[in-house]
Amino acid sequence: MKITIGLSLSLTGEYSTMGRQAELAIRLFIADANAGSALRVGGEQCEFALECHDDASDPVRCAGIYRSLCADSRTNIIFGPYSNRLTRVAAGIVEQSGRIFVNHGGAGDELYDRGYKMIVGVLSPASDYLCGFVRLLTQLKLWRKRVAIVASKSAFARAVASGFERAAGERAARRRGVRVRVKWNGAFDPVAAPALLFPALTRNRVNALASAGSYEHDVAVMRAVAESRLNIPVLGCVAAGVRRFASDLGDLADGIVGPSQWEDSVELQPALGPTPAEFARRMRAAGAADSPDYPAAQIYAAGLLTVAALAAAGRPDDAMLRAAFSDLRTATMFGDFSIDRVTGRQLGHRILLVQWHRGRKVIIEPESHDDTGSLDFPSGLRLLLAGIEMLRLSRPDDSRESLGDNETEPDDPDFDKDERDHD
Repeated sequence: MKITIGLSLSLTGEYSTMGRQAELAIRLFIADANAGSALRVGGEQCEFALECHDDASDPVRCAGIYRSLCADSRTNIIFGPYSNRLTRVAAGIVEQSGRIFVNHGGAGDELYDRGYKMIVGVLSPASDYLCGFVRLLTQLKLWRKRVAIVASKSAFARAVASGFERAAGERAARRRGVRVRVKWNGAFDPVAAPALLFPALTRNRVNALASAGSYEHDVAVMRAVAESRLNIPVLGCVAAGVRRFASDLGDLADGIVGPSQWEDSVELQPALGPTPAEFARRMRAAGAADSPDYPAAQIYAAGLLTVAALAAAGRPDDAMLRAAFSDLRTATMFGDFSIDRVTGRQLGHRILLVQWHRGRKVIIEPESHDDTGSLDFPSGLRLLLAGIEMLRLSRPDDSRESLGDNETEPDDPDFDKDERDHD
């Protein structure tokens, strides 16, 4: 029996760096699965095939590809594209066709809020991304943690910021002095935005700042803040989880914290497939120029999970596969897997927290921080001294400022034009 996986990936265009990694990983999975010859469905040995199209990072082209895949009876299982923007386009089309949709590349919470019945989430949703940053703030030896969140207007950024604020508002965080004091909503122009944002950060004596948006948004915010005279000792952003972050920011990246869906240095023994280190080695042997980023791990894990669901379902029937995914409780090199039976939202996987040290990404949660308050601040004596100064602040805690363009964007799957290298 031949099982064909159909999908689009961004082999060209703005998402191509991550898209090409994902393509290499899914082709590696196909080769590994067929070499093993272990999968039997309904007593029949299975062979995997791949139908992968280049969506060129274009929503219109992506939509056309998924309409074709859904209409093609030769495609047994449909995987999503890379990026939240394209996944939003594909998910609705696949749902309307009643086909299974294995989402390895889009982290938007809205994908699980629309009542879709056939989606299966492999990666943690965006609202979980900065919760670890909030937990880290509660451990710091600063009496008051006055926080700013600088978010763009994309659906992805709104979900990240919403999860961050929700975590900061929990009782445990508030008891340890965490307060969101400044909120920036909208595009961040590194020339014009600081004139409005930086005085608000100073007025509110902000000592921790998080950024959520496209990769370019986060890098612009981190560069502007780190090069300024603000002396904000604790910085975090979503982009810090991406391998190229240190090369783009240079020494300014030191000490910056960020979330990561996956790291090849995580030590775990998965129930399915290779360890993270083994997967990274196999990717390099298959032609990867460097250690893989999370998109490669996500799609390879999606393949492993699909094998397990097929074995449980007994045949490549969409409804039976969705039920099998709902019952699945296991772990791959990407981490734990379990989904909400109704929404398909990922529940088992845990976001890691990483920090940059001299060009190297170090996992600080869950593996480190056994010494409470031991976070390394960004390099430079001025930042360390700023942390000491923050201990003396006594401004009331419950006021906040909202800046930027606070109008929300329409709920249009093609509207988030500023999403780039994030899920």
